[in-house]
Amino acid sequence: MTTDEAGADRQSAGEQTAVLPETASQLVELERLQQALTGAEERAKNHWEQYLRAVADLDNVRKRAQKDIEAANRYGLEKFAQELLPVRDSLELAVQNADKASDIQSLKQGQQATLQLLVKALEKLGIVTINPLGEPFDPSRHEAMLAQPSNTAEPNSVLQVVQPGYELNGRLLRPARVIVSKAP
Repeated sequence: MTTDEAGADRQSAGEQTAVLPETASQLVELERLQQALTGAEERAKNHWEQYLRAVADLDNVRKRAQKDIEAANRYGLEKFAQELLPVRDSLELAVQNADKASDIQSLKQGQQATLQLLVKALEKLGIVTINPLGEPFDPSRHEAMLAQPSNTAEPNSVLQVVQPGYELNGRLLRPARVIVSKAP
């Protein structure tokens, strides 16, 4: 080996020793980046699994809500029907005994009892009667059938209730049909 070749070998060996620390730091950095990548991939996998579980849970909630809605539609009138069945029974009994009744008074009492059953059933269901006699006219709850002059009532107040109105849990089912006073 010539001196030039020996110098070149030493120079390349020196370069290698100079490259080794740089390569070692690069290897350390590469190892750190690989660990970070592995950790990130693991977190991404966990997040993906959480996402899939959340989507499945949401789908289950949606299906359960749909079943509840269908059941409410199918069986929602059950309570209503249970409350009205005694009224039907009472009317049926009245019709059967109409021929046997000796006086009109007993028929009237039977009708009053049936009406009371119906009123109680409606109250249990949350249906409230609107009877605005003497109150100021409210177009959101009352339907004016006629306006009559009156010397005794305030103008624009309810003189007479032709047909009561009804509300269910604060929601108007039917407005009260009324006769409203006007100035003479």
